[in-house]
Amino acid sequence: MQDTQNTTVLNSFRHAAQRGEFLVTAEVAPPKGADVTHMISMAATLKGRVHAVNITDGSRAVLRMSSLAASVLLLQEGIEPICQFACRDRNRIALQADLMGANALGIRNILALTGDPVKVGDHPHAKGVFDFESVRLLQLIRKMNQGVDDNEKPFTDGGTDLFAGAAVDPQSPSWSGLQKRFERKIEAGAQFFQTQMITDFERMEKFMDTVAGGYNKPILAGIFLLKSAKNALFINRCVPGVNIPQHIIDRLAQAKDPIEEGMKIAAEQVQVARQLCQGVHMMAVKREDLIVPILNLAGVTLN
Repeated sequence: MQDTQNTTVLNSFRHAAQRGEFLVTAEVAPPKGADVTHMISMAATLKGRVHAVNITDGSRAVLRMSSLAASVLLLQEGIEPICQFACRDRNRIALQADLMGANALGIRNILALTGDPVKVGDHPHAKGVFDFESVRLLQLIRKMNQGVDDNEKPFTDGGTDLFAGAAVDPQSPSWSGLQKRFERKIEAGAQFFQTQMITDFERMEKFMDTVAGGYNKPILAGIFLLKSAKNALFINRCVPGVNIPQHIIDRLAQAKDPIEEGMKIAAEQVQVARQLCQGVHMMAVKREDLIVPILNLAGVTLN
């Protein structure tokens, strides 16, 4: 598909990934409402310091603005988005329609997700769709890039040009399951991976050595800003698969300024990740303005 004169397309993330650069992305949630001022102001603090800003799609099945609409708004500000697409809320017709629309609007980076179950969110009686899951969504994007729809019928108006990625959890308790699903996502066309929040870097190193190492696909380690010991304990209690070590909790509990200590911890984790994989995915819920200071502490700048 040809881009119209008024369409902005930013491809620095794809190009940096293909050149083998150390990648930096950050996560920003769309607003829960119509006012996008805060989202744009938080994303603006990241401009020029990350390759792309990841826009969540109903994370934890909680209602927020469309990730597609929010991604367009960032693109208009000159900020390259990675638009999450969750299968929970769309059937295959809607997925294809929205992906074509994203491409036409200049959004080229897609993170393919299955989506959190409806029952964990703020509309537990809503109907989950789950016509596809993340592997089949990746397969669909590959077909669309080849100029055909899910039924293998050629598009009459041109194919898409989407750079598709996927999520991975190196801390999954089932090593064989982790490896199998990672390989299925590679086979389905995943071009990059963003991990869940990493707290066990020995496990991350093993994942890189024994699972991901032979595939030459960028892996971005998820780095999460912990704001206090209470915050860390809440995550341990409520986020499946995450186990923040006691020594980290103790550091936060003993710190005079817990947020400052959390920033130091995150910067240290960025430095460790830099030795293991090709990037980091920064998460600082409601304090995205602290991501650049964390990157400064870690000594990370874009090439």
